[in-house]
Amino acid sequence: MSMVSLPGLKELIESISRERNLPRNAVQNALREALLKGYERYRRAQNLDKKHFEEEYFDNFEVELDVEEQGFRVLATKTIIEEVTNSDHEISLKDVQEFAGDAAQIGDSVLVDVTPDKEEFGRMAAMQTKQVLSQKLRDQQRQMIQEEFQDIEDTVLQARVLRFERQSVIMAVSSSFGQPEVEAELPKREQLPNDNYRANATFKVYLKKVLQGQHRGPQLLVSRADAGLVVYLFANEVPEIEDEVVRIVAVAREANPPSRHVGPRTKIAVDTLDRDVDPVGACIGARGSRIQVVVNELRGEKIDVIRWSPDPATYIANALSPARVDEVRLMDPETRQTHVLVAEDQLSLAIGKEGQNVRLAARLTGWKIDIKDRDKYDYAAEDAKFAAAARQQAAAQLEEELAEEELEDMIETVDDTGEELDEELETSEELEESATNEL
Repeated sequence: MSMVSLPGLKELIESISRERNLPRNAVQNALREALLKGYERYRRAQNLDKKHFEEEYFDNFEVELDVEEQGFRVLATKTIIEEVTNSDHEISLKDVQEFAGDAAQIGDSVLVDVTPDKEEFGRMAAMQTKQVLSQKLRDQQRQMIQEEFQDIEDTVLQARVLRFERQSVIMAVSSSFGQPEVEAELPKREQLPNDNYRANATFKVYLKKVLQGQHRGPQLLVSRADAGLVVYLFANEVPEIEDEVVRIVAVAREANPPSRHVGPRTKIAVDTLDRDVDPVGACIGARGSRIQVVVNELRGEKIDVIRWSPDPATYIANALSPARVDEVRLMDPETRQTHVLVAEDQLSLAIGKEGQNVRLAARLTGWKIDIKDRDKYDYAAEDAKFAAAARQQAAAQLEEELAEEELEDMIETVDDTGEELDEELETSEELEESATNEL
C-alpha cells in the first residue's frame, strides 16, 4: 500500500489538541477532512478538460491517517461489477479476484487504496491541509460549543465584556470542556439602560439562544433584558423557591421602556401551598435583604413582588401594587375586561409613570385593565354600556350563524340538484342503451 508522507504529523496533532483544547480524535477528524478536500482539489485540477465532478462524486472516498508512520492514504469504496464504466466507483470482478481470491462476488463492496504516488499531490496535500485544517478545526469547535451550550439554554451564565461591535456588546462566557472562553453576543435590544458595559466588566446574562449553522462570529445570544434573568436571580437568592415551597407563577418585565423618562421595572407574582409561609416576604427577605441583591444585579431596576391569587379580582388588585385599590369590577370575563376603581390620590400611582404600572399589571394578569376614579364612576352607565356591547356582539354572532346556515342550505340545494341531474342523465343513458339494443 502506498502512503503520502507527512513528517511531524504526531507533533502537529498533539500541539493543536493542546492549543485549541480539542480532543485528539476531533483534530484527527478535521485533518482527515482537510486531506480529503486536498485530494478532491488535486483530482479536479488533473481533470480540467475531461469531465465534470458532481458535488457528491467523492462521497465514497476517505482518508486513513497513520499517526505512527506519519503519513496518510486515500481509500475508495468500490462496487464489484462485470463491466466498469466509472473506475472511481466501480471495480471489475477480475481485478478483485487478483487480490481477494474467489470469495469476491458481483454486487459486493471493497475498499481500495487509490493514493496517488505523484510528488505534486504530496505538495498540494500539504498546502491544502494548512488552508482547510483551520476551517475544519473552527467547525469542530463550533459543533462542540453548540452541543455543550444547547443543554444549558434558558439558564444564567457569568459573562465578561470583551469589545463592542456596532450596537452589540461581545462578551466572553466560560465553557466547561476546557475551551478557555466562548464569545457571546448581547444585542442592543437585550441590554439594560442602567448597565455600564465597560471592557472587562462582568455581568450575569441569560442564555437566550444557541445559534445553529455556520454563523460567523459569536454563536451564543445572551440577554440582560429577559424575564428569565429575574426568575433566576430570585431562585438563586430565595431558598424557598429552590425548595419549591414558593413558586413564581408569572413575570412581566419592561427592561427597555418606550420612553427614556421611565426606568426599567418588573412585576413578579408568587404563590405557596404552605399556609405558614409568606411568599412575598420570603422573596423580599429580612429588611429587604434578598430583593436588594436582585435589584443591585439589575442596576437599580424597580421590582414589585406580588401575591398571586386564583381569584382574578384579588390578583388584579395585588398586581397594581403599590397603589391601593378600592374595587375590581370584572366587566366581561369572556374578553377579560375589567374596571379598577381607586381613590383620586391613587390614580397616578395605579396608572404609573407613562402608564407603566397598569401596562405591567395587565401583562402579568392577562386582563385588560381600565383604571377609573372611584368618585366619578357611574355604575349604571358603565353596566348599560357593557350590556349594549354584549347585545350587539350576540346579534352579530347570531347573524353570522344564520348566514352560515343559509350558505349550508344553498350548498345542500346545489348538491341535491346535481344528484337529480345525475339521475336524469343515468335514466336517459339507460333509455338510449335499450333503444340501441332493440335496433
